[in-house]
Amino acid sequence: MKISILCVGKIKEKYFQDALAEYRKRLGKYCNLELIEVADEKTPDGASDLLEDKIKEKEALRILKYFDDNAFHITLEIEGKKMTSVQFAKQIEQIGIHGKSHIQFFIGGSLGLHKIVCDKADLKLSFSDMTFPHQLMRVILLEQIYRSYRITNGEPYHK
Repeated sequence: MKISILCVGKIKEKYFQDALAEYRKRLGKYCNLELIEVADEKTPDGASDLLEDKIKEKEALRILKYFDDNAFHITLEIEGKKMTSVQFAKQIEQIGIHGKSHIQFFIGGSLGLHKIVCDKADLKLSFSDMTFPHQLMRVILLEQIYRSYRITNGEPYHK
C-alpha cells in the first residue's frame, strides 16, 4: 500500500521532524510512505473571511497538483467522521480489500482545507472536536496509521 500525506506548510521544529522521521522508519515495513508539503500562504492578522477563503484556495490548488484520481482520498476535518483506532485500522484494511493501493491524506494549513479539496474526499475524518496545530496533526496521523498496521497484523499496541 502506498500512503501519501499531502499537507500545507513546512515542519520547522526539530522535535516534530524527529517524530515524523521515527514514524516514517516504523512504517517502512508496512507501506510506502510519501510526505508532500506545499507552501503555505501568510495570513495577516484580522484577515476577512473572503481573504481567508482566497488563502485556502491558493493552498488547495497547490495540494491538488498531487491529487491522484486512482487513490482513496481522506481529508482531515473537524466536522469529519470520528473513529476508534480499531475502526480506523479496519477502514485502512477495507480500502485495500476494495482494490485501492494508494491512500492520500490531506491536511490543511492553519486555516484548514478549502472546500475544493474537501469536496473530493472519499472520507472526511476527524480526530477530535478540538483543533490541533497542523504540524502536530501530521505526527498524530502517522502514529495512527502505524497503530492501524499493528492492529491489522495482530501485533501488540498500546491501548
